[in-house]
Amino acid sequence: MYLPSNISGPRLQEAENARRNRLELAQACARGQVTRRDFLKWGLITAGGVLVPIQGLSPFAGSAFAAGGSNIPTGLPPSPLFGVRPFTQPMPRFDVLPRKAYKFGTGVMDPLPAFPGAPGPDPTREANTTSQPVAPELGGGLGPVEGRPPGPIWAHQRWDEFTPEVVVEVTQEGAKPNMAYHPGVSPQLNSGIDPAVAFHPRFHPDLPDQGPLALWTFNGSLPPKLLMGRYHESILMRHHNRLPADPAQNGGFGRHTISTHEHNGHHGAENDGFTGAFFFPGQFYDYHYPICHGGYYSINLEGSDPRCGSPSDGGGIYKLAGDYRETMSTHWFHDHMFSFTSQNVYKGNAGMFNIYSSLDRGAEDIDDGVNLRLPSGRASDSGKTWGNLDYDVNLMLADKAWDADGQLAMDIFDFDGFLGDVMTVNLVYRPYFEVERRKYRFRILNAAVSRFFKIALSDGSPMIQIANDGNLLPTPVELRALDEQGIAERYDIVIDFSRYRPGDKVWMVNLTEHENGKKPSRDLSIREAVAGKSPDPCVGKFLEFRIVRDPPKPDVSRVPSRLIPNPDLSQKPVAAYRTFEFGRGAAQTTDDPVSSFFGPWGVKTDGGQMLAADFGRVSAAPRFDTCEIWTLVNGGGGWDHPIHIHFEEGQVLARDGSPSKVPPWERGRKDVYRLRPGGSVTIKMQFRDFGGMFMEHCHNTVHEDNAMLLRWEIDGSGSASLQPLPTPIPTPQGVTFVDPTDVLPTAFK
Repeated sequence: MYLPSNISGPRLQEAENARRNRLELAQACARGQVTRRDFLKWGLITAGGVLVPIQGLSPFAGSAFAAGGSNIPTGLPPSPLFGVRPFTQPMPRFDVLPRKAYKFGTGVMDPLPAFPGAPGPDPTREANTTSQPVAPELGGGLGPVEGRPPGPIWAHQRWDEFTPEVVVEVTQEGAKPNMAYHPGVSPQLNSGIDPAVAFHPRFHPDLPDQGPLALWTFNGSLPPKLLMGRYHESILMRHHNRLPADPAQNGGFGRHTISTHEHNGHHGAENDGFTGAFFFPGQFYDYHYPICHGGYYSINLEGSDPRCGSPSDGGGIYKLAGDYRETMSTHWFHDHMFSFTSQNVYKGNAGMFNIYSSLDRGAEDIDDGVNLRLPSGRASDSGKTWGNLDYDVNLMLADKAWDADGQLAMDIFDFDGFLGDVMTVNLVYRPYFEVERRKYRFRILNAAVSRFFKIALSDGSPMIQIANDGNLLPTPVELRALDEQGIAERYDIVIDFSRYRPGDKVWMVNLTEHENGKKPSRDLSIREAVAGKSPDPCVGKFLEFRIVRDPPKPDVSRVPSRLIPNPDLSQKPVAAYRTFEFGRGAAQTTDDPVSSFFGPWGVKTDGGQMLAADFGRVSAAPRFDTCEIWTLVNGGGGWDHPIHIHFEEGQVLARDGSPSKVPPWERGRKDVYRLRPGGSVTIKMQFRDFGGMFMEHCHNTVHEDNAMLLRWEIDGSGSASLQPLPTPIPTPQGVTFVDPTDVLPTAFK
């Protein structure tokens, strides 16, 4: 996994030649000229899915040149920094997506106005099948303007009850300067960054701009995007695919078809970003996010509890149906294209989503007996009674690598997991962030494709964890180092900078060291990590906090001793028990060229065969309005898997069969479960409110793509599924449906 730290010039050139040869193979895959099955037939990959280490193809192949120590975990030559030093650029706050709002809380649902923004048709309950010309590179002819599968099966569920009241329009396109950066805070609270100055698509002002084929982001620009919403204010997000029609125009990796997953969203499968519901360049997809509390149709039906509420513009509360204990706060959204998720997310297809409620309203000075008053900002200063970002900061952590020209690069043939050698925060290289002497909330997302993080402060001072996976914990937990953070996990923490003086500096430090993409190799002490002696270049300091001033007004934010309790599931009968084992050596029992996939990783369901991904296979089908217990098992000790289950959160009952092994920060609601090497996690879940086909997979997205993913589904009509849903097969000329390729015997328990 590592190239020598004292690599010689000839050896470096040999590695660069191998990278270019691998790039040619990747481009052949992108053009559809070859498949991974072809690589197996030619002897270029093993039956386990590993690229054979051939000289001229692998930078790790035997060489006549000397090898020495190691420190570059990418499978690529070292990323050149062009003389750039760490902590010499400010960290940009996220770019807040514009919201086009309509009447909210009036009790009257007006007809949806003409869709604003770029020209296009109004959103509809069923997919819009109006015809348009298809690019010649995609086969020509005519195809639908919307890539959502057509007809009632993929119509927006609960459309009349949650008619869109806010519209957000985004594009997916190649990198370009951001001429309309909107951080949602003043430059003083954004480390002096002037939003009126064009923000270039580069990882540092002294690094090259990323080209439009290297970096694919929301709206084609940096910083990463932030979607803001509040409960029961339904959002219609129209996502336009403006990527190149030619699949080979991808800078060496990534696929131009996309499917946007709103991670942990509680809504119908048509809006979930199902891995097989992808859409093509020239099309859009309307995603409908109702943003309702879990149990909306079964708990607190009269909407009498103000804790189950949404913040009004006037500072009050709109009381809603559902369970306040299901309140969510920090989500993210990213691509979920089948077998290309890791590449597309790595290229920039990732943003964050803050959800506000009567409990977590983002206005720390509103003291109404319900608002938890977490660090955010004052409504009395901003005039905003919810969603203040002054002291509420999103952090997206990701490791990256780039080639000799400074363009983003990835080795798509490392099926164990890809690791970069450069650490980024909010998609810039090791920045600094100016803070005041007061409490801040940080919403930390692990947006890497294979790397785990373990975060501490360089001086070992305490942090208070208040949330895990976007859900506020029952009680806050004080820690001097956070737990290892798996890919896609979100940790919300509070840091109190009042203990420092103006002029002081303190750093966020990563303690987790990797030798390969299968799992972390070890966690270092703070002293070891700060010393900079780890062979892993992403260990150590990665974000510098500069304490610059006292706050202009006293800090009135709080971290209450009680946050949000868990729903009580102890009295709910268990309808079924299921076991999913995640491991290597997967077989493929189907041969559909679109929905099935070859790869070394797989999932074994209820003691059956270890199977590679096929999104046409139904592996589980829980009944609507039931509760089940699922046990997730790591099939080996040589790797770790952060497992994500779509649509419904779970409560961790036990680790390795023992309730006492569940740490305090995992005792809230979760949607990603780190199994740990050789370990297991037992969870309890409910299935309510919506239906359709969903996914379960490893969120080491390289493992997911190769091919540790399964499909499960729930019949949203309120009765047990007697027949599985048909599988969508997208093409530029339209989506067709076929019967599932396989239904496991234990799916319908």
